[in-house]
Amino acid sequence: MADESHGLDRRTVLKIGAGGAAAGITGFAGCNGNGSNGDGTTSSSSSSSSSSSGSDEPIRIGAAVPKTGAYSSTGEALIAGYEMGVEYINDNGGIGGREVELILKDDESDPKKTRSKLQQIVSNNDVSMLWGSFSSLLVTAGSAFAEQQKLPFLGSTFAYMAPHQNKNYEWTFAPFAKSRDIANNTKAWFDSIEDGPQKLAIWELNTGWGGEMADQWAQTLGDAGYEVVLREKYQLHAKDFSTLISQTQSAGADAVLSNPIPPDGITAVKQMKETGWTPKLVDFVRACDPRAWGSALGSTGDYVASTGPGWEAGLDTTGTADLVDRYHQRDGVSADTVPVDVVGDSFALTQVAAGALSAAESTENTAIQDALLNEQFDTVIGNFGFDENGIPTEGQLVPAVGQWQDGNPMLVHPETDSEYYADTVYPMPAFDER
Repeated sequence: MADESHGLDRRTVLKIGAGGAAAGITGFAGCNGNGSNGDGTTSSSSSSSSSSSGSDEPIRIGAAVPKTGAYSSTGEALIAGYEMGVEYINDNGGIGGREVELILKDDESDPKKTRSKLQQIVSNNDVSMLWGSFSSLLVTAGSAFAEQQKLPFLGSTFAYMAPHQNKNYEWTFAPFAKSRDIANNTKAWFDSIEDGPQKLAIWELNTGWGGEMADQWAQTLGDAGYEVVLREKYQLHAKDFSTLISQTQSAGADAVLSNPIPPDGITAVKQMKETGWTPKLVDFVRACDPRAWGSALGSTGDYVASTGPGWEAGLDTTGTADLVDRYHQRDGVSADTVPVDVVGDSFALTQVAAGALSAAESTENTAIQDALLNEQFDTVIGNFGFDENGIPTEGQLVPAVGQWQDGNPMLVHPETDSEYYADTVYPMPAFDER
């Protein structure tokens, strides 16, 4: 997918080695100049004519995020992680002495708006990198734009593997656990629970990632001896889960596994309570990510877990202690509030961005691309590098498991000595006994 102006495709860059793109660079130089494509859009250039070594101009990064719409509650956590990451970078001298400036637009939880808002940012600013929104739906929209523009793109909260494998990404990197990692982590967690779940119901969201996640769970857990007693589809924005609940109860399932969006997950748990049925375990990847989960459900939302987040506050990873301290210093945040996983996931993205920009010693797009392909990144979600598809190298990134307890998301796997770690509660207490 490379053109003559760049000369190298992604896989060629991978073979060069970490020093290839940065060879001969003195200091922190280079800038992505925006040139017209003739269709009203702009694309980055490898030219460094608009910047020189020693520039005191900020390094500008763009992001369209869901401040409003269906994902807005999670968008708040995403923005918090981004802002604290940029603050941390700048508090520690910036990148090569240059501060990072983050330009944010509201994508209104709409993939079409994600693209148009990124277009506005790129058209009006000289940006060196783009950061993603929340969820695979919005992140893939941003990624498609970044690929067209040849801008390095980092997308967290992006577990969907198929786009990486099928779209021949060159500029997209996802510092986040993928579907295979989530499935492996689900097995590891289930294995650690004494007399844990054996019979599983998979509620398959009727989307690309929904199908991929269901396949990964079915294969990984089935191969490990767990029995999938039910696998049924449901639609995005579903309002009635009564049939699924009845089928799951009749099948004798111990655990329900799914990856609903937050509003759908809230609806499903409310209807479980209304029908008088409490499963032994609910693993709702993505749905219980935002703090709005606890606000909307109260004690009804307790004990619901997620095997998908890359981060929980109880991890003993690089930067977690500082992140939690910074979080508690934010306006309106009390000292006993546990940050939700998305805060850490997005903060980890900023750590990757800082590492890549520092290693590249340049804001040239191919230099940043090369650094992302060849460096290891030590972050709050772990230490990892990217493979040639732009996803964490298999086996290097092990996501945390969080379970809501007493209105807070607690780390329940892996075990640490943190105050934010707790033993898994299994089985869940009945809804009418809380």
